[in-house]
Amino acid sequence: MCPGTERLYRIAVFPEEERYVFAYTVTIRNLGRSQVQLLGRYWLITNGHGRETEVQGEGVVGEQPHIPAGGEYQYTSGAVIETPLGTMQGHYEMIDIDGAPFRIEIPVFRLAVPTLIH
Repeated sequence: MCPGTERLYRIAVFPEEERYVFAYTVTIRNLGRSQVQLLGRYWLITNGHGRETEVQGEGVVGEQPHIPAGGEYQYTSGAVIETPLGTMQGHYEMIDIDGAPFRIEIPVFRLAVPTLIH
């Protein structure tokens, strides 16, 4: 089991309010031989000034999906930060078919207004 790639999906910019809204899409692929379930997630979101926000909770987008062997699960969610540049990283809390817990690390990825990065 390994996470797929994260990609920027949509951005809404409100610089006068110091609010930058980013949407991202994540695909989780189950490369194992048995079904797994996503129980929870943890995100560390860092804005361009280094301010960190932690987000954790059950499932993703209101679901705790079961992912069959060889299957995948994709969802889109979002983050709001106060700067036009930031990062996200974290992990998913999972269980296998026998109920054994494990964690999938999510490597850091960038949140950036497209005009900032060439």
